[in-house]
Amino acid sequence: MLYAIVDIETTGGYAAANGITEIAVFISDGEKILKRFHTLLNPFYTIPRYVAALTGITNEMVEYERPFSSIADELYEMLYDKIFVAHNVNFDYSFIKHHLAQCGYDINCKKLCTVRLGRQIIAGAPGYGLGKICKHLGIEIDNRHRAAGDAMATVQLFHHLLKCDTNGHVYTMLNARSKEQFLPPNISSSIIKKLPHQPGVYYFLDKKSKVIYVGKAKNLSKRINSHFSNNKPNRQKQEFLKKIYNITYTTTATELMAFILESIEIKKLWPEQNRSQKRFEQSYGLYFFEDRKGYIRLCIEKKKKNIKPLYTFNLLIEGHNLLRKLMHQFELCPKLCFLQSENISCQLLAEKKCKGACEQLESAEEYNKRVWACIHYLDNELPTFALMDSGLQQEQQSCILMEKGKFYGMGYLPADITINAIHELKYHLTPYAENDYIRGLIYQHASKYPHKKISLNY
Repeated sequence: MLYAIVDIETTGGYAAANGITEIAVFISDGEKILKRFHTLLNPFYTIPRYVAALTGITNEMVEYERPFSSIADELYEMLYDKIFVAHNVNFDYSFIKHHLAQCGYDINCKKLCTVRLGRQIIAGAPGYGLGKICKHLGIEIDNRHRAAGDAMATVQLFHHLLKCDTNGHVYTMLNARSKEQFLPPNISSSIIKKLPHQPGVYYFLDKKSKVIYVGKAKNLSKRINSHFSNNKPNRQKQEFLKKIYNITYTTTATELMAFILESIEIKKLWPEQNRSQKRFEQSYGLYFFEDRKGYIRLCIEKKKKNIKPLYTFNLLIEGHNLLRKLMHQFELCPKLCFLQSENISCQLLAEKKCKGACEQLESAEEYNKRVWACIHYLDNELPTFALMDSGLQQEQQSCILMEKGKFYGMGYLPADITINAIHELKYHLTPYAENDYIRGLIYQHASKYPHKKISLNY
């Protein structure tokens, strides 16, 4: 078995928009070096000052060096049938695979990561970065942060790991069924092996145990593994993988509960790596008041702390749509509902669909009767129902509760329980903040699976 121990220096942290400035490859049989390859390269990207300060490679040094394309053929021949070894292997491999692909070469090597192997074979080291673990083992690094120096140190480290691997970690990592070679360097394979094949919500944590990503899954094990099954060269993917140090999860009985909990957690934790569902949502409410002429007016306003709204919305347009529907259903005036400007003639009056309250052609007493009917409708007619499904355990059932058109919460009940009143149901549920996305999910599910829906009365 032959190994290609590789180290590269680059202009930045991800392959899709950065170049390679230096590469070193050492072919080894596991005990001695059989072939060496080392060269500077012109990346055709500007080397940032902080990178030049770290590596000592400047724009002037590589200006007249050869391009990556000139070594692609030779590099491919060196690598294609070898085990690709590097310290944090997915970084080096993503760059080389990407740049070889641009030259027409498709490479798919088995990989070994000396960071991951170090964690498994040399327990208790003060750190597993190349500098720390080499210092711990007494391996000197000549010309640190240069490809040849770091690659030679990685060779010595790798040879040492092979000798100390009495439990077959290298063999396990190379096994076709093993996830080891695809995992981020800071994630233990033991975490992945324990993942359940159940619906739920998962959390990726950084070095300080801060949640940086929240996701949902129909199958937690399958979904989490899918994050690591490819090694895309773009910035988002590479930054994402480097930051993950731990994974936790919460199982749910159904996929719908996972969808709901994910939305709740994203809005509560605001993880830096999530993109969807992170827009700021101003809460709005439908309120009523009596004007100085005695007419009761309905209006949509930003949610007020000390006044209870008739109904709440996360989107202003959602509130306006409901108010227009109520306006037509109860023959209310658009001007008295603030859906039309006070300065123009009432459109519905011209169409004989408004009874003239805006022009005082209809008394406040008559108009207010229909407003109160509208308020009563909102209070009593908006649906209150539960979605019942299987539980986490056989003797359980899951429940998602909608109360007067709004998501109340969810939880688990004994399978044999009889619910006679809604307050008895709430005793078993956890209340959560709601939003229009969650409401939409629940209404859609109730429409698709009507047999799971149980209408409830107070």
